[in-house]
Amino acid sequence: MTTAERPTALSSLRRARELFLRGQQPPDGVPEDVLAAWKRARFFGVRHDVGSPAPEAAGPVDSPLLTAARPVLDRIAGTLGGGDTALLLTDARLRVLWAGGLAPDHLCRDLSEERVGHNSAALALHTRRRAEVHGPEHFLDRWQDVSAVSVPVRAPETGQPVGTVTVAGGLCGGGGEWTARGERTEYGPHPGASLAEAVAAAVETELLARTRTAERGLLDAYARAVGEQGQAVVALDGRNRLVSEAAGRLLSPEALEALERRAVALIRESDSGHPAGLADGHPDASAHPTTLTDRHPEGAAHPTTLTDRHPEGAAHPTTLTDGHPDASAHPTTLPYGPDGAAASLTPVSHQGSVIGVVVVLESSGCPAPVAVGRRDLGLAGGSVPWRHAVGRALELAASGEPLLLVGERGTGKTSLARALVADALLVDAAETELGADADVLRTGRPLLVRHVERLAPPDTATLNSLLAAHPNVPLLVTYTPGASPGPCLQRLLDTLAARSVTLPALRERPDDIRELLTFLTPGPRPGHPPLTWSLDALRALERHPWPGNVTELAHLVRTLAEHRRTTGPVRRSELPDAVREGPAPRPLTPMELAERSAILDALHLHGGNKARAAASLGIARATLYRKLRGYRD
Repeated sequence: MTTAERPTALSSLRRARELFLRGQQPPDGVPEDVLAAWKRARFFGVRHDVGSPAPEAAGPVDSPLLTAARPVLDRIAGTLGGGDTALLLTDARLRVLWAGGLAPDHLCRDLSEERVGHNSAALALHTRRRAEVHGPEHFLDRWQDVSAVSVPVRAPETGQPVGTVTVAGGLCGGGGEWTARGERTEYGPHPGASLAEAVAAAVETELLARTRTAERGLLDAYARAVGEQGQAVVALDGRNRLVSEAAGRLLSPEALEALERRAVALIRESDSGHPAGLADGHPDASAHPTTLTDRHPEGAAHPTTLTDRHPEGAAHPTTLTDGHPDASAHPTTLPYGPDGAAASLTPVSHQGSVIGVVVVLESSGCPAPVAVGRRDLGLAGGSVPWRHAVGRALELAASGEPLLLVGERGTGKTSLARALVADALLVDAAETELGADADVLRTGRPLLVRHVERLAPPDTATLNSLLAAHPNVPLLVTYTPGASPGPCLQRLLDTLAARSVTLPALRERPDDIRELLTFLTPGPRPGHPPLTWSLDALRALERHPWPGNVTELAHLVRTLAEHRRTTGPVRRSELPDAVREGPAPRPLTPMELAERSAILDALHLHGGNKARAAASLGIARATLYRKLRGYRD
């Protein structure tokens, strides 16, 4: 890939290049990647005989890479004067950010192949490792007596190249010698390779330190925005998410992802040399407060300009930029925004570049859905998926028209339906036929049909006929997907599809488990303390997939409350085996399933004592630990 790796005679390579430039076929022996690079340069229209670089715009002076590298480069700059060695720093687009040891008239501001053809910086960025280019390997005439070595600079958090460090000087043999005929006799690294490696490593160290400082700055900005009142605030930088409790109740996962995409776009704008109105944390005179509109179900936009209320009562733009005021809130539209909420994005800068975005959410004054009494429902939970499902069900039920509730078994469909329409006549299709109960709809009384998938075809046909004649009757239906529905049931589901709500499974809202436990735990028996939970047990409950959903959780809580004989918080070891050990993250082979079952049985038999369980199985304790870890990998 470099001359140092290929014993190609210098004179032969020069002749091959001359033939190529004249449009003739080079002889065999020219490295394929060098020949390909020459062809790319010709395709890009690069002139090989350009004498001096054309006037070009300077690189981005506010580049985060240059800001981090400058202390390192300034320490080295003094050692470059008077010699024939040049040191250059480029960004990921191969724009030269800094150069030392070169006269201004020899400086080229762009080292991309589209501008100057083959060179070590472009090669290092492409291969993501150290690269050397010597003499005639270059496409330009002016670099025929130059040897250069480049090392990529990597981002500390991702390992992706963000630039290069290049050391260039007079033509050399990569540490070897040249014969009188111009042939290389030894092949070692470029004499400037160690310098390039050292500078790149030092710059990466600076980047890491500044990344940690920047993360701290974003955290401070987030804390200032949340304040003592617990504002709904989100801070994003493309790697981290800080979401306040109030914001978690407002933002859907889709809205959070949309905000994160906007934050990443702002950071990239800054990295490209065009920061969004920010310079070293000082206010931009052109900045102006803007609004983020949130689309509501009716399609109307409700814009709100968010301000930061100070104790004096005056409204001031939110200040989140290096501690300095900056009102440059950026407008965007949340595709899945919360009902009755608006958001404003404010960039956070650190040393001249955007490091993240702080989002402040605020109610736009739209009325919130009427709260449902959870003691009547058994529907504790404040997670976004659950709130959105309940809110949508409330909205549809308010009209008194038909409603279809869909969800896995045990998700709370019937409980929600009972809360929505308290005086509904309940018919469980799994236990009885519909019969004459359908006539109750003609009187205006709501009818709740549970397990409609178990309804007999004649009864399903009755509902279809009733809905065809009276499409606005107060009918509530719960449906648990499973086997493919027959044509009659499918017609009913299609009729109600526009007024359906799908309830999330418990595994999709693990944040609700602690609140559910508070509701599901029965009151203590006389003379017994209330049932509480250890942190380890709570974590196990939150990781369990709960195929039976809330019904399964309620059964577990009830069983523990009735049969527990010990005092103190419920420990992880008291939970059922499947919950205690957690789900296997990967499909296990039949042999592994058998082994895992035997180990869990032994652990249960010996009260969780791993040493005794291992002894009973005839294996070492270390083997038992290793197998348990393997089931989780």
